[in-house]
Amino acid sequence: MTFDLETMKQAVVDAIEDIKGFDISVMDVRKLTSLTNYMIVASATSSRQAKAIADNVREKLKEKGYEIRGLEGEKEGEWVLVDLDDIVVHIMVPATRAYYNLEQLWSEGEARRNGSKAA
Repeated sequence: MTFDLETMKQAVVDAIEDIKGFDISVMDVRKLTSLTNYMIVASATSSRQAKAIADNVREKLKEKGYEIRGLEGEKEGEWVLVDLDDIVVHIMVPATRAYYNLEQLWSEGEARRNGSKAA
């Protein structure tokens, strides 16, 4: 079964927003990795909320027929990852998100790939 990536991305964003996830960033990483097409990063106010957001993403996408490849980090909740194959979702508490700064990491990868220096 093939899925429309735009519909899938919107379903993920909607599921995050349902549980009041914030600062949602959608990154197209198709030119940088063969592991996935998009990474979606969102913040949660607490580890408990991060777990609830991840559970909602998993449930809502499963209801729509998407395959859930994996769920990691739900025990600690500082950084919960939902692997949907075509989309990898990272839900983090703000301190963890600031520390790992995935958006900058991936934008630097894009800049290197294009032969320029990242700012």
